[in-house]
Amino acid sequence: MAKRDYYDVLGVDRQAGQDTLKKAFRKHALKCHPDRNPGNKQAEDRFKELNEAYEVLSDSEKRRNYDTFGHAAFEQGGGHGGFGFGQGGAADVFTDIFEDVFGGGGPRSRGRAKRGNHLRYNLEVSFEEAVFGKEVTIKVPRWESCSVCKGSGAKSSASVRTCRTCSGTGQMRLQQGFFQVATTCSQCQGEGELITDPCKTCRGQKKVYKEHSLSVNIPAGVETGTKLQLTGKGELGEQGGPPGNLYVVIVVKDHDVFSRKGNDVLCEISLNFIAAILGARVEVPTLKGNVPFDIPAGTQPDKLLRLKGLGVPRLNGRGVGDQLIRVKLTIPTSLSKDERELLVQYAEVSGEKMDSAGKGIVDKIRNLFD
Repeated sequence: MAKRDYYDVLGVDRQAGQDTLKKAFRKHALKCHPDRNPGNKQAEDRFKELNEAYEVLSDSEKRRNYDTFGHAAFEQGGGHGGFGFGQGGAADVFTDIFEDVFGGGGPRSRGRAKRGNHLRYNLEVSFEEAVFGKEVTIKVPRWESCSVCKGSGAKSSASVRTCRTCSGTGQMRLQQGFFQVATTCSQCQGEGELITDPCKTCRGQKKVYKEHSLSVNIPAGVETGTKLQLTGKGELGEQGGPPGNLYVVIVVKDHDVFSRKGNDVLCEISLNFIAAILGARVEVPTLKGNVPFDIPAGTQPDKLLRLKGLGVPRLNGRGVGDQLIRVKLTIPTSLSKDERELLVQYAEVSGEKMDSAGKGIVDKIRNLFD
């Protein structure tokens, strides 16, 4: 059975923000949670469908891919694998649901690992770098752990004390009837600790914003829109969570001579009509330098000729494209006396009618190549 549209699953429109998505997921998931519907296969399937939809739409990167490619973005080769409760996203809402269903639960903030944000970097490369590949160094601004306080946020260990409000648990428990409800401590914001004298470098934030140099290997054959994933090179995680990823998106500059058509490289050469009629050996520019090439006799304008193996390597490593040569014909705008006489003779032999001034010769030549 074909999968339903994720927006329809959650009952939201395609412009819905994160708060709207979260409320919609929470509302529907509470109704069909397996623990509220034991033995109900339909409720279980519905809950899985909601979780899958929310996991994609709550992640900006996955949502962008889904909006572009639909469900095909997460099929084999899509690079996203299956679904499940990961860090953040659906997992955070699931914890909310668990507490609503059962009351209380574990700590809401303290000790919960959170993955760092993913980052995107647009990298502009030359046409040649895209074809042959290259290793480049980029500078990425991102949040990093403060090296002065080693991520504690405090000037010294003596500047950290246990929060008295929550006794270091990071949460407050309130009794509601037969159940206990846990809420994040408003005094320490769930940290369980308070900093009396913050680090002067990071001002108690535990992290600093700085540029980080990274080496990026551009594989041969990339094109505009190719996305390279650098795992763990995104922003710092929280509470010991893993860092996010860095996605380097390639933008290829235009070339003065060459353009690209799939894995083939295209260039244009100009030929005079004599060379096109009789054939000629010419020098053709390629990305590896000029090479001699034999133009066949009777070559027509805009004819595509081919040089094998001088195109773009395929990213999967299986072969290389070709170079295509498009022939552009040049017609003389003025003729010497001898050239004119020879062309008049050609016109007479071919049965071309001309006026007394010999007009029509160039048109005759043009017609030969139309």
